[in-house]
Amino acid sequence: MTFKRRDFIKTVPALGAVFGISNQAFSNTSSLPAENDRKIWIDLLYKISRPVLDAMSQGKLKSLMPVEVPEGAYGDRETVTYLEAIGRLLAGLAPWLELEEVGGEEAVLQKELREKALLSIKHAVDPNSPDYINWTKGAQPLVDGAFLVHGIMRAPKQLWEPLEPETKARLIKELHAQKLAIKPFYNNWILFGAMIDAFLFSVGDQGDLMRMDFAIKKHMEWYLGDGWYGDGSEFHLDYYNSYVIQPMLIQVLEIAVTKQKAYEADLEKAKIRMKRFGRQLELMISPEGTYPAIGRSICYRSGAFQPLAEIVLKEDLPSEISNGQVRSALTAVYKRLFSAKDTFDTNNWLQLGLAGHQPDLAEPYISTGSLYLCSLGFLPLGLPANHPFWTDPAEDWTNKKIWNGENLKRDEALK
Repeated sequence: MTFKRRDFIKTVPALGAVFGISNQAFSNTSSLPAENDRKIWIDLLYKISRPVLDAMSQGKLKSLMPVEVPEGAYGDRETVTYLEAIGRLLAGLAPWLELEEVGGEEAVLQKELREKALLSIKHAVDPNSPDYINWTKGAQPLVDGAFLVHGIMRAPKQLWEPLEPETKARLIKELHAQKLAIKPFYNNWILFGAMIDAFLFSVGDQGDLMRMDFAIKKHMEWYLGDGWYGDGSEFHLDYYNSYVIQPMLIQVLEIAVTKQKAYEADLEKAKIRMKRFGRQLELMISPEGTYPAIGRSICYRSGAFQPLAEIVLKEDLPSEISNGQVRSALTAVYKRLFSAKDTFDTNNWLQLGLAGHQPDLAEPYISTGSLYLCSLGFLPLGLPANHPFWTDPAEDWTNKKIWNGENLKRDEALK
């Protein structure tokens, strides 16, 4: 069901036309050799990113982005989907935009998206822009304000420092207004409020350490064991430890430590737990490059692997798994996800689903903008091309080894 689908301007260049990247390349990635893994990732992330940034950098996101929703969708999706799109996209795109050691064709693509990202942020906070975003009406903007500032904190040199002073001031004003307007629900949402305060501190503005402290303390209470936190006081078998809880908790703690050293112990605990959780995510990848489609929000696709991607980015992989096997595992998953038929529409906007166009998999709160959370699986692109994650030989991942009969050391719980 689509309650609004504006016509996309047919003259907007197709993905990669300038750079010779064809759509067919994505459906044939399974035949590419391992040494092309980084190019596969770059091409996929560019394909995902370009429609959003191309449109919003011109102030045309609201007029060009289709808003697809499932049957029974909440009725306010058109008022929130645009902040979802830009906020979630930048949260995962940011490490690559921040990377300095880039050359060749990759540098051309990176420069383009850097410039368009800055223009997009400018439009998002400009009351005179057609793409001025809703920051305070309803509850959802708190979520995606948090994703947006996570992206800026992951790429301060590229997404904050170059912004015009007026744009910076407008963003800070919108975030303060959002803090007053939206009360977080008593679950993982308290991290969204804490993220806003963490960001304000990170840019020299006035955050609220007690809001951050509350989110930290409650999540320490909600820790269940073996690398898992509850979503509030309840356990949900889904990927919200990936989408939100573990990466945002660590980001909040990293800023909290700059204010009070007393948070160092909690930060170390959180890092150990995310390392274990990342290990479990690697274990969930089947020999065929699939993973369990379980729990809510599975339409966020590769966002399910954010903690594993983040421990790669931070060079903190557990000793049981290597760079080569994690790269090979994630590449296999991303090929399956993004080469599935009708994952993208004819203009390269993401469509509802996990492995293709499957709108019945989407919850009532999901719309087109929500899907750009998939970018969170691409954090390792913040590592340079000569990093071992990209240069180590391809290697089978754990479940592929086990089901091929290899004798491996057993998995053990975190104690």
